[in-house]
Amino acid sequence: MEYIGLDIGGTKCAVCIGTAEGGSVSLIDKSKFATGEYHNPYDVLDALFQCAKSLLAAHGKTFFDIAGIGISCGGPLDAAAGVILSPPNLPGWDHIEIVSYFEKRCGVRTYLQNDANACAVAEWKFGAGYDPQTQKSVDHMIFCTFGTGLGAGLILGGRLYSGASDMAGEVGHLRLVPETQDAANPLPIGYGKRGSAEGFCSGGGIAQLGRFAVGDALARGETPLLWEAAEHNPDAITAKLIGDLAERGDSLSVSIYEQCGEHLGQTLSILVDLLNPSLIVLGGVFMRAKHLLRPAMERVLAKESLSFALRACKIVPAGLGERIGDYAALSVAVGDY
Repeated sequence: MEYIGLDIGGTKCAVCIGTAEGGSVSLIDKSKFATGEYHNPYDVLDALFQCAKSLLAAHGKTFFDIAGIGISCGGPLDAAAGVILSPPNLPGWDHIEIVSYFEKRCGVRTYLQNDANACAVAEWKFGAGYDPQTQKSVDHMIFCTFGTGLGAGLILGGRLYSGASDMAGEVGHLRLVPETQDAANPLPIGYGKRGSAEGFCSGGGIAQLGRFAVGDALARGETPLLWEAAEHNPDAITAKLIGDLAERGDSLSVSIYEQCGEHLGQTLSILVDLLNPSLIVLGGVFMRAKHLLRPAMERVLAKESLSFALRACKIVPAGLGERIGDYAALSVAVGDY
């Protein structure tokens, strides 16, 4: 069966057409545009509608041929009511009744989920959480985004668990290190909280750790390779640049990823002990740099987690790879989660 997936982000929006059945999902076509091209949220919705209509027409189809529409968007939101509630990356998107909009305009049943939950559903049904031999998905799985931010989608007891107000799984907000006023030992900020899991375990967090490390080195009268590679521009210190240098063996860059890996292990140990999953799937940075992160992550997990819980849990990169955002929205369209 064919579905439409809408992936709404602060930087870009994407519209996908694809199929999803029998444990596999595939992309037929995709189009995207910059969210900033439109200043009114409903102008963005109109653009998504027109984009979907054009994609369908290019393949000789209409909305009558579509089994469902899935929408993946950053929270907060109310999935049951189909309403987007003021996401920080989408200023002005206040109480947008997006499901009602598309159901009325397209005549197709429509589902909404936050992006971490959508990715969790995709990996659970079609990715690392699905066993093609048994044709079954695992019952207890956690997906962590580990990209621009750090969020988690929870599959508990064979169902998506989103909590009382669709806020379950916001692991990036956990404070891993007590806040300090000691300027000599700065803490990275993520999710608006100093010393949080997102501050240490996200693309932006790794960049902050890199800037701190460079500042310390310069204060000691050293000129690290990372500072030279960034052409003496702090804003040019990114997770990718640090990762590239770590791949080349730069000791400072390797130590930054080790620090991130340690705090990733600390975060995952909380999830392992609290929820006892059989599988944790990590996307984003982990997919591209698992060899830089895993050793430190596993050391901390072994130290902090209950051994019986840890032995029952496998930790793997996202099975759907870099296309997980497209597949996530399509997976939401299928429903039944």
